Amino acid sequence: MDGEIPVEAKIEIITEELENVILGPDGEPLSKKALKKLEKEREKERKKQERAAELAAEKAAREANSVDYAKDNYGKLEMNQSSSWESTKYTTVKDLENSEVGSIVTVVARVQTSRPTGAKMCFLVLREGTSTVQALVSVNSDTISKQMVKFADNISAESLVRVTAVIVKPDEIVKSCTVGNVELHIHTLFITSEATSRIPFSMEDATRPETEYAKDPLLVKVNLDTRLDNRVIDLRTITNNAIFRLQAAVCKLFREFLDTRDFVEIHSPKIISAASEGGANVFQVTYFKRFAYLAQSPQFYKQMCISSDFGAVYEIAPVFRAEDSNTHRHMTEYIGLDLEMSFKEHYHEVMFMIAELFIFIFKELEKRYAHEISIVQRQYPFEPIRYSEKPLRLEFKDAVALLREAGIEVDDYEDLSTANERILGSLVSEKYGTDFYMLDKFPTKIRPFYTMPDKENPLYSNSYDFFIRGEEIMSGAQRVHDAEFLETRIRECGIDPITMSDYVNAFKYGCPPHAGGGVGLERVIMLYLNLGNIRRASLFPRDPKRLDP
Repeated sequence: MDGEIPVEAKIEIITEELENVILGPDGEPLSKKALKKLEKEREKERKKQERAAELAAEKAAREANSVDYAKDNYGKLEMNQSSSWESTKYTTVKDLENSEVGSIVTVVARVQTSRPTGAKMCFLVLREGTSTVQALVSVNSDTISKQMVKFADNISAESLVRVTAVIVKPDEIVKSCTVGNVELHIHTLFITSEATSRIPFSMEDATRPETEYAKDPLLVKVNLDTRLDNRVIDLRTITNNAIFRLQAAVCKLFREFLDTRDFVEIHSPKIISAASEGGANVFQVTYFKRFAYLAQSPQFYKQMCISSDFGAVYEIAPVFRAEDSNTHRHMTEYIGLDLEMSFKEHYHEVMFMIAELFIFIFKELEKRYAHEISIVQRQYPFEPIRYSEKPLRLEFKDAVALLREAGIEVDDYEDLSTANERILGSLVSEKYGTDFYMLDKFPTKIRPFYTMPDKENPLYSNSYDFFIRGEEIMSGAQRVHDAEFLETRIRECGIDPITMSDYVNAFKYGCPPHAGGGVGLERVIMLYLNLGNIRRASLFPRDPKRLDP
């Protein structure tokens, strides 16, 4: 019939209506009221999205039309390939505290931290060597834009930057920085080398004073193994920078003192054909078609130089000890400060000269390196060592008597244990008021074969150790300089003299009496600064368990 809807069309309309039916949670079609409510919610969401799109478009338009008037004052510089040299005058962070307020300076330093305060201000902590200073990037109408502040906030920690800034006196001393009497208000800020990897620990955690952990046990503490596994980053802390500047200073002062006394600096072989101490604690290495050994000390060569009429010699060089000692004070490789000197009448001429050397080092460290010492004390608080102009000398038997008076059982002719050395140090400190002393006349059987026995009592020897805070820092003695007697001593120690023929022969042409000693550089630093573990005083420590990095 005309005007009547075909059956197929009716079916299609009904199908569409069924498909558009909206069901509720119960599976039944929604009521008209529910449908109206749903429609209102959909309309609300649509308008919300439209508004968000409008705002985004407006923001994009503003940013597109916004002129960054500070764009030439910040950014990342191209990699330095030495294409130009402008001879710019730079100021170190350490020297900022002595710079004139209001002056403009250029500084190259690392960004230790960045801390924004809203969108218009960002504080930076800049670090160089042993010093840190606070810097501020703050929006103004001339040189600092919001974009520049945002750039400053996004600089990755440990990136190197070059800044020009005006020196300003802060309202309060900035206690969190080593340079606290001034701060930098930045004019220009450029990244010269960007840190592209996330650092394994923060510099704040790595330099936190040890005393703060007692106050707040929840603070993050970077353990020693983590530090050593990431030593390049760990060495960047102001504390470590100071420690190794002090280590360099000890070497410098050691040289300075001995050079003025006509000592000759030598450089002896570190690959040798026989164990230099005559013991088993030696590293054997393949040397072409035979074996060689890493030198346990420059002992033989120092003495051979004395026989060569050098008079007095010293050396600063690595020493290797294959001892499986996993303690706070032992390493398999360390830096030895060795010296040897001929004397006219008595080995005490040498022993007291060495004592004078240490007093000189202690005094000059206090005088020339007070800044570095204070930086270490910020993280590892310690009492300065006590010492006298004329160092205390005790004989071994006196030390035994002191220990026995304190109820400690010790043998007259056995070496002191580490624990007993520490107890002795406490006893000496209490009785004599000094942390630095000499222990003389050790039992002969516990010293190397080249040690001269005491003439009056051969059970003891003309040998000595030096101590700081109850721990040994140097071992020394008068050496046997007579070839025939030396061969006898070698045999008594169960060693075949033929294996040391070059060494023994050096004394067959006449050799002056002489004495000397070997100082462990890292031990001196550890004990002087009271660091508690020798690995903190070693650049890249080596022990039985650590061969990397």
